[in-house]
Amino acid sequence: MNDEAGIHRAMERTYEGISPFEFKNELIRLAKDQQKKSAQAMLDAGRGNPNWTAATPREAFFAFGQFAVEETRNVWNEGDLAGQPRQAGIAARLTAYIDKHADQPGVQLLSDILKYGVQECKFEPDEWIFELADGIIGDNYPLPDRMLIHVERIVHDYLLQEMANGEASLGEFDVFAVEGATAAMCYIFETLHANELLCKGDKIALMVPIFPPYIEIPQLAQYGFDVVEIRATEMTEQGDHTWQYPDAELDKLADPAIKALFLVNPSNPPSVAMRKESRAHLVEIVQRHNPQLMIISDDVYGTFVDGYRSLMADLPFHTIGVYSFSKYFGVTGWRLGVISVQRENVYEERLQRLPPHTEKRLKQRYGSLSLHPERLRFMERLVADSRQVALNHTAGLSTPQQVQMVFLAAFALLDHKGRYKQLTKDICRRRKKLLFDGLGLTPLKDPLDAAYYTEFDLTEWAQHHYGADFTKYLQDYYEPVDILFRLAEQSAIVLLNGGGFHGPNWSIRVSLANLEDEAYATIGKALHHTLQEYLIQWEKHKESAH
Repeated sequence: MNDEAGIHRAMERTYEGISPFEFKNELIRLAKDQQKKSAQAMLDAGRGNPNWTAATPREAFFAFGQFAVEETRNVWNEGDLAGQPRQAGIAARLTAYIDKHADQPGVQLLSDILKYGVQECKFEPDEWIFELADGIIGDNYPLPDRMLIHVERIVHDYLLQEMANGEASLGEFDVFAVEGATAAMCYIFETLHANELLCKGDKIALMVPIFPPYIEIPQLAQYGFDVVEIRATEMTEQGDHTWQYPDAELDKLADPAIKALFLVNPSNPPSVAMRKESRAHLVEIVQRHNPQLMIISDDVYGTFVDGYRSLMADLPFHTIGVYSFSKYFGVTGWRLGVISVQRENVYEERLQRLPPHTEKRLKQRYGSLSLHPERLRFMERLVADSRQVALNHTAGLSTPQQVQMVFLAAFALLDHKGRYKQLTKDICRRRKKLLFDGLGLTPLKDPLDAAYYTEFDLTEWAQHHYGADFTKYLQDYYEPVDILFRLAEQSAIVLLNGGGFHGPNWSIRVSLANLEDEAYATIGKALHHTLQEYLIQWEKHKESAH
């Protein structure tokens, strides 16, 4: 290996320990340089921000916003200055507005949402529409601070539909509207720690590969958790990854010292949902061996899998559900997420078992909220902690965000034939096929594959097609991130390293959501070309060895 190659390899090593999202910035710089040199368009398939948007619920949102502004002017109108919406008779005025503007975009959905709330949910019409009108105007603090009452009911029903196939027998969940799944992560970690449900140094489990912040947050000094990894190492007889968890990996959770389990399901980056048998095995482990286990399940990609079922449906007593609207509806910039917890849950049980000195400290922490702070439920503490307790009176997701959220949820509940869902699934699956066609490979057919991302393991490909000698050559002479540097420098393509997600070190993640269809054929061909370069180098290496 020449001096230049050695310097390049040393540089690559320096990036292997940092977050793949920070590493991506260096790749973007290289890709932009190549873009300038060759006039190639930079193709950044490193992030999961989708390039589609749900248009119809947005049209309804903006149509309703215009109605709400008219309502403020009907109360008080001094040019630029208006009043606040008035509740009495507002549903009848909305009906008249809908009739007058029936041919405008979004108005039909707006009419359907009005009827859904009244007919299906039995809402009092004026209360229902006033909550939406006052919410979209955004002139009041969120009340209740956890979530607007009517909004929560519809989002609750949406979650049951998408996460549990509409299984009403699961009972009621409390839902907390938050600023995306990222805020949900921060709030959950903080409350578990603040209430000593997780203490510094405690043992937790992560199902890997997983979104890197779930790896990085437990390492922060204030947490310092002892992390056990549950690895998706299962392979087919042909040597292909299934991205499922062998029973032997799940059995690690039988250790009662493991207090919490964090997972993304479907996984990130493999984008594969946990199979039914594994979920059943996990239920058995929890019930028989670890009945106090706390589970935090991030289900953001669940809508992309047919018949998806979350652990919040299989183990509702144990599971905090985290869901973001960002991917499915293309609303990443809106920051719309929810935390859901069943009313009866293991977190309440654990709070009742805290030692006296902890109870005393928590009474002081939450003393400004109640005369009996020890009676505060887990979800109430979570809301308070999201605003450092002292600012609990200003907690809650902004009300216009909550109104957009309920329009998205109601849109999905009213889409009885699943037309929108099928469109989003078709996009992802079509792009995966284009990518693999460019690679000259056939992807593994898997009904549990969300196809929102795909994770390509270079050593699996090498072993499968060219054997152990070629695989060893790659590992001996190259760093795992070498292929990412090559793609950025030669083809202006940005991908992420799977090792940063605690997947196989030689794997790469491709987002199938954020580029135009034809880009994935281009990425596949460029990736195929880069793989062929390794083969050529191997052939030269073998010749020189002789």
